Amino acid sequence: MSLLEHPKAQALLAEAELTADSVRSCAERLTRFMQRYLPLFSRKEQHQHALVVVQGRLSNLERKTSEPIAYLAGHERKPVQNFVGAGAWNDEAVMAELRRHVREELADADAVLVLDPSAFAKKGMESCGVDRQWCGRLGKLENCQVGVFWGYASVKGRALVDRCLYLPKDWAKNRVRRKKCHVPQEVVFQEKWRIGLERLALIRSELPHGWIAADDEFGRVAAFRAALRQRGEHYVLDIPSNTLMRVVGERTADGRKAPFVRVDTWAAQQPASRWQKLGMRAGTKGKLVVRALTVLVQTKDEGGQVGAAEQLVVIRNVAGEPQTWYALSNARHAPLKTLVAVKGSRHTIEELFQDGKGEVGLGQYEVRSWVGWHHHMTLAILALWFLELEKHRVGKKNTCDHAAADPRDLCPAAAQSGTRSDTDCQRGHAGAAA
Repeated sequence: MSLLEHPKAQALLAEAELTADSVRSCAERLTRFMQRYLPLFSRKEQHQHALVVVQGRLSNLERKTSEPIAYLAGHERKPVQNFVGAGAWNDEAVMAELRRHVREELADADAVLVLDPSAFAKKGMESCGVDRQWCGRLGKLENCQVGVFWGYASVKGRALVDRCLYLPKDWAKNRVRRKKCHVPQEVVFQEKWRIGLERLALIRSELPHGWIAADDEFGRVAAFRAALRQRGEHYVLDIPSNTLMRVVGERTADGRKAPFVRVDTWAAQQPASRWQKLGMRAGTKGKLVVRALTVLVQTKDEGGQVGAAEQLVVIRNVAGEPQTWYALSNARHAPLKTLVAVKGSRHTIEELFQDGKGEVGLGQYEVRSWVGWHHHMTLAILALWFLELEKHRVGKKNTCDHAAADPRDLCPAAAQSGTRSDTDCQRGHAGAAA
C-alpha cells in the first residue's frame, strides 16, 4: 500500500479538497464579517468599494493596489482609487470598531499590547513622510515611510489594532510638502515613542491587557518607561546590549555602590547556577527553550540621571546560533517565567507584519497623502483581521480559503491540483507575494 493509500492520508486529502461549497461559504463569511463595518462608510457606493478592496486584498493578485483590485471586481479604476486615497470616510471609526471586535473575540486580562514600527520602502520622495530612514526588512537606510503599530496578543489569538504614520522632523516643518500631502494642521513632529504613547491613550481602555512589550527602539528611552509606569502599565521592553546598569544593593569591597557596567558584560560574568531553563514560546521548529535570569537594577536616563529600580531580564537561547536578549520590566514581583513569556510575545506582531505584507498587501499601495496612507492601512488591517479569524476557525497556521468567487483566485497550485494542502498553500501565496 502506498503512502497516499493509507487511511489517514486519504482522510487528510478528503479534508483538503477544494469544493464550490467551501469557496461559497468563505465568501459568505466575508460578507457577514463586513456587515459589521459597512455602516461606518457613509455612502452606499462606499459600501461596495470597501467590500471590493477587502476582497481584493484577500485574493492572490500579484499586486494588490487599487487598480488591479478594481479590475478584478469588474469596477472602474478611479472610483476605487479615490475611495482609498482620498475618500470621505473615517478610518479612525473603522479601527475603533475593529478593536471592539478584537475585544469580543480575543479579550484576555493578561494579554500583551505590542508596540512596533514597520518601514515601507518607496522609490520616490513625494509620498507623505517618506525619507531616508532605517528599513528593517532591507537592513539598511533607505527611502521609506515608517508606521507605528500596536498589536494585541492573547492566549486566544492576535491582531493588529492600531497604526499611525511617522512624520520626520523635516516633513513636519515643511509647509509646502504638508499642504501637498494634506497633513492635518494638528499633526506635529513626534518621536516614535511619543506617537506610541499618544495612540496607547486611545486604545488602552478598549482592550483588556496586562502587559506592554516593545523593541529596544522604545525600551532604551527612559522617558517612555517612566510614562508607562505613570499610567500604571506593566511592561517588558527590550534594551540594547550596551545599556549601562548597576545591581541594586550591590556594593564594592570598600562599601561604595557598585559601578555602572554594560548589561552584556554583567550577564557574561554570571555563573551557570543563576540561570533558569524555561520554555519561551512555540517557534517554527517547536518550543523555544532558553535560559534566563533576572535581577533588580538601575539605569541612567538620557540626561545621565539614575532612574527607578527595574527588573533586568536576560534571556539566552539553548540550541542553535547563540543569541542573548535583554529587557527591563517594572513588574518587580512577577515570576521570571511570566516575564520571559511576555518578552516572547513580541514575535506575534512580527508575524502579523509578515502575514500582512505577504497575504493582504500591507506594503502594496500607491497613495501619497496622509489620509490615503491611513485609509490603506485600515483596510489592509481589516482584511488581515478577517484572515486571522479564518485561521483560527480552521485551526491551521496556513489557509488558502480566501474570499474569492473563483477557485483559481484562492491558490494557483490548489486550483490546478484540486486539493488544498498546506504545501500548495505556501507555494500559491509565495507566488502571489513575489
